[in-house]
Amino acid sequence: MNTPEIKQFITENSSLFWYIDEDKKQDINHEVLVEFILNYGNEKSVKKLFDLLEINCVADIFYKQTTNLRSNYFPQVVNFFNLYFKRHAH
Repeated sequence: MNTPEIKQFITENSSLFWYIDEDKKQDINHEVLVEFILNYGNEKSVKKLFDLLEINCVADIFYKQTTNLRSNYFPQVVNFFNLYFKRHAH
């Protein structure tokens, strides 16, 4: 269950979740939220994501998703956040 702050954040970035029905957006899981914000969000939305979920949690989700054989992240995003999390997480 998402907190009211996370639900507000999802609403603010609603256009990134274009394929999800409006009535289901508030219930997206953290994995979907992290993937879409890191892939398509701007600097402000990434910072807010780190504030809401904490950077180490975001890094854990990111590493779990990018170590799978199939990943939905853009190669440039994987490279950038691998470098970023090595320096700023854990």
